[in-house]
Parts: sequence; structure tokens; C-alpha cells
Amino acid sequence: MENSKGKKTFILALDQGTTSSRTVLFDSKFSPVCEEKIEFRQIYPKAGWVEHNPWEILKSQFDTVELLFKRKNIGAESVAGIGITNQRETTLVWNAKTGKPVCNAIVWQCRRTSEFCRKLKKDSKFASHVRWATGLPIDAYFSATKLKWILDNVRGARSAAQKGELLFGTVDSWLVWNLTKGRVHATDFTNASRTMLFNIRKLDWDDEILDRLGIPRLMLPKVFESSGNFGDASLPCFGGRKIPILAVAGDQQSSLFGQECFERGDVKNTYGTGCFMLMNTGKKFVDSKHGLITTLTAQTKSGNPSYALEGSVFMAGAIMQWLRDELKILKSSSEAGKIAKKAGTSNGVVLVPAFAGLGAPYWDMFARAAIFGMTRGTNSSHIIRAAEEAIAFQVRDLFSAMKADFRLSKPEGALRVDGGACADDFLMQFQSDIINMKISRPKCLETTAKGAAMLAAKSLGIKKFPSRAVDRIFSSKMSDKDRKELVSRWSHAVQRTLGRF
Repeated sequence: MENSKGKKTFILALDQGTTSSRTVLFDSKFSPVCEEKIEFRQIYPKAGWVEHNPWEILKSQFDTVELLFKRKNIGAESVAGIGITNQRETTLVWNAKTGKPVCNAIVWQCRRTSEFCRKLKKDSKFASHVRWATGLPIDAYFSATKLKWILDNVRGARSAAQKGELLFGTVDSWLVWNLTKGRVHATDFTNASRTMLFNIRKLDWDDEILDRLGIPRLMLPKVFESSGNFGDASLPCFGGRKIPILAVAGDQQSSLFGQECFERGDVKNTYGTGCFMLMNTGKKFVDSKHGLITTLTAQTKSGNPSYALEGSVFMAGAIMQWLRDELKILKSSSEAGKIAKKAGTSNGVVLVPAFAGLGAPYWDMFARAAIFGMTRGTNSSHIIRAAEEAIAFQVRDLFSAMKADFRLSKPEGALRVDGGACADDFLMQFQSDIINMKISRPKCLETTAKGAAMLAAKSLGIKKFPSRAVDRIFSSKMSDKDRKELVSRWSHAVQRTLGRF
């Protein structure tokens, strides 16, 4: 990528995640040349509630841009464009004139609307329509009931929204609106498809769902393809220049693109705060019969939707944060794999991390975390090992459902992985063992940011990308007997966590 004077240019990827914000600078070969990351607060007002301060999201993200510019000593003239990728479903509402949020952002992990969702699901006709239109089950995970909660519980919010004074958006919309100084209120198809308000068959907001939840259409953002011009960004570190925002995509669809899963049947799994497995199903809308959801992939052509099957695990890397911050038996998440390997086994311990309920394929909002199989000989190493194994078991559940839905009798190729936790060799080997399939780890683990950069480059007319570079392939070494025994023990433990106490 070069400018008119032949000077080398870069793509800036803003990757706004659940626990941290990062900015990654990519060169013309889509290799990361510099990265900055800042963590921000997780707010837990009540049991099962999770919030973020919208201003802290902005500050952490914008500070990473400024730090990167200073570290690399570059200016805005060296950047061809910006690609944005973000945590999905997290819900924000702000004043259309002042930009002031009416409350904290309600995070995708938050379960405050579980009881309302339970009641809503009793209307089978409406629940069927939601599934048909959005590809999603009714669940507190998605944005729709979070937005309704804000309108119902924040003083004056509903009347202000009805007057057109409030705007709703997922994190991408919040970033775009602030980067463009309030000129652009927009989202892309991937993020819209996670709100439980967007009809992914008709590619428009669904009036029946909006009416049922009492959500004014005028507060919703305009929806565009993931690759395109979302307006010009301004930040102090740009020195008065502006940089075009050329792509927006939800983190998991961005990862799917960054992993080059362009063909039907290609599947990837991202190991982050949660785990998210997506399989490209092409132009076919696959209605899952095994607890998965149907979602849109990153759209690059107008009116030509492409779909994916997705399974979501709410707690993956977040389990290690819990061991570190709450139980204080782990100094650093990066040590978990080494401790687990040294332990040899979990000594019969099974940890089911249903801290925020269970996602796919169970979709149980009322499930709660538990540790089973402890004896007097159980120590911290066994619990850490069980936590590592729990990540792989959850991914195995997703993969089994995906094979059943897509009718794969014997999967070909390898599961493509990315995200910080896939640097853990123990976890990747155990993952391969427990699903009995090869695991392909790329050299660039941050494919979420890479996908945003690639989508931005498409807006610049770039059509070909360097082939995905592989770091290591993991192959299963576990016997069928051992695998069956471990899976059975896991499944039994999961069943004991389901439902209310």
C-alpha cells in the first residue's frame, strides 16, 4: 500500500475487546509491525451484571492509538485507512447532541435480562419469529433486551428515545460516532446481526421485534457493508489530518475473514475472553438444530449476504482471569499451560465455568459455575488443569454441534485457531486430543485485528492477500478410550450445573 508519492503506508486496526483495547499497525504484507494494548475496568454492580464505562472504552482505545504513533514516530499521512473490530452485543445509549451516555454500557456477558427473556420465550410464535428472522435464540446475551432494559430503567430514557434524542449502538457505533465527531451514526451487518433486532434474511431492522420490545427505529444506526467508507476519523495525534474509516466488523466475523475462511465449510475458533467458533456456510442460511446460531459474515458486496454457523462460549480466557484475580492461585494467565502440563492430570477435578450461564449449545441463562470431583488431595494445580481442560471441552461441544448441523461425517483439513490463549501449547494439544482433529495455529495470532486491516484494504481496491502463514500444526495423540471417558465425565458435570438452584 503506497500513497501517490510512493511512500509506504499502513493500515491501522482498532481492536476494542471485552477486557482491553488494542491498536495494531499492519504493513503492506498484513504483518503486524507495532501494537499497543490497554486494559480497562470490569464493573459488577450486582451478581450476574457486567458493565463498562463508555468513556473508559474510548480513552483506552484512543490512548493506544496515541501511544502507537509516538512509539513508531509516524504521522497520519503514513496511514491509508482504519479498520475497526469490536466486542459484539455490548449495548450503549447516548445523547444525540451531547454524546453523553445515559448509563454504563451493558456488556454481552451481563445476565440482568435473563428473567425477562425467560418470559418472552413462552410466546412460542414470537420466539420462532426471532429465530427465523435473526438466526438467534431469545437470550440475555444479545443487545435487544439490554436496550429495552435501559429504556425501561433509566429515568427519562424512553421518552427521550421516542423524541429522537438518544442513539443506540454497539461498541463499533460508539467508536465511529466519536471518531467522526458525531457526524456518522452507523454499524455494519456483522454487528447488527448480533443485536437480536436485525433481520438477517431481509438485511434490515425487524419491525415486529422492535414493536414488541418498544424500541424506536429512529435511535438505531444505519447499517452498511463491513468494507466501505464509514467517514473520516479525527484524533489529536493525527495532527489535524483525517484518516478514513474503511472497515467495521464484529470481532469474530473479522477473525473469520483474517483466517481466510472464505470457502463453505471453513471453520475457525478464537480463544479470547470467551471462545467463538464460526463456520462459513456461504450463501446458505443454515437453521441450526443443535444449539448453534446463524449469523452474517463480513459483507463486502452490497445485497449479497453470506452466512456462518456460530457457537459461543462465554468463559474461556476469563476463567484464567478469575483464577488470577479472584482465587489468586495463578500469578499470570500465561503460566496456566505450564502448570497444567506439569500436573499431569486434573486428578478427577472438572470445572464447569458457567459464571454467566452457558452459551451454545446449551443456552441456559440460569446455569451456574461449579467444581466437581475434589478430594482432600486436590490442589491448585489440579484446579488450573481443570480450567484449561474446560476451555477445550466447551470448544468440543461447539464443534460436535457444528458437525451435526453441517452434516460433516468426517471433517477435512484442520480447525484454524487464533486469539491470545492459542499460544498455550498445552491447551492446543489437549484441544486436538479432545476433538480428534488437527489444529492449525497461524504465525499471527491476532487475526481479529488482521481481518479488520484486510477488510479496510479491500476498500482501497486490494483484492489479493498473502497466504495465511502457519506456525504449528497439532495432531491428536489421545486414545479413543481416554477421550470417551473424559468427555463423559465433562458431560455429566455440565448436566449438574443446568437450571436454577
